[in-house]
Amino acid sequence: MNFKKTTSHFKRSVTIYSAIAIVLLALYYVLELPYFDKWDDFIPFVKKLSVSLFLICLIVILSKIISGIVDSQEHLLGDKYNLLRIIRFLTIVSSIIVVAAFLFQNLIAAAVSFGLLSLVLGFALQAPIASFIAWIYLIFRRSYLVGDRIQMKDFRGDVVEISYLDTSILECQGDYLGNDRKSGRIIRFPNSLILKEEIINYSGPQAPFIWNETAVQIAFTSDLEFVERCLLQIAQEDFNTHYPECVGRAKVNLWDAQVYFRNNQYAWMEAVVSYPVQPGDMAARRNRILKAVLPLLNKNPDKVQFPEGARR
Repeated sequence: MNFKKTTSHFKRSVTIYSAIAIVLLALYYVLELPYFDKWDDFIPFVKKLSVSLFLICLIVILSKIISGIVDSQEHLLGDKYNLLRIIRFLTIVSSIIVVAAFLFQNLIAAAVSFGLLSLVLGFALQAPIASFIAWIYLIFRRSYLVGDRIQMKDFRGDVVEISYLDTSILECQGDYLGNDRKSGRIIRFPNSLILKEEIINYSGPQAPFIWNETAVQIAFTSDLEFVERCLLQIAQEDFNTHYPECVGRAKVNLWDAQVYFRNNQYAWMEAVVSYPVQPGDMAARRNRILKAVLPLLNKNPDKVQFPEGARR
């Protein structure tokens, strides 16, 4: 339904701008008729205005056509978002050039005036200009895209918008949560911050997964091989159930869970299972593994003992 609405809106907007462009072009040639000779003082201005508006309409039509093509392709969400932003920016710049050409007869004088104005604004608007340059850096460096989960300074979240001056993320964890669930708060920071701070992007070379781990405390007298088999079994079953589209895609052992054992600071042992997980599923996958593996371990008290009394 949304796709049909988008298509109809695209066709309607292109049709409207095309009709306006045809009217403006017709107006330019109609003004050549002898009937309008008595308005010779105004004809050059109106003709130049009609040509300028005609060019702006052509620019908008071209941008909408290119945007429609980009939007219909199977690109990643972040790549598509950046391409549409670039098209919109180039459309604005091209339209401003047409308006400047209309307003200034002498382009050299206009360029000089624009240079002086830019010099003054450069000092007054250093922060916005730095953020805009950082946006260009983001487009080409691809430090993060829309949909990526990132961490910068003391905040972490999913990128929902990258504008020309700032970035908006949907916060995860935050001040009131102890897990990776979304807090519901929006954090906006200037793009210039990426030029000063380190960025941690969760969309690494093993995308769409990162690695997480969960520990189960057991006694030293437990059957470690049995515990390892249980943890690996539950982790793999959960992976196959909740990420079926990724089963068989990876190279050998790339996304296989792993188990290791370590001593706890309070004298007992921890069995730790490391597993691949999508950034937005970290808390839920940890809960699923614990809910499935603990009953399995409790069913075998002769092989698995938990820290209790002297069994540490």
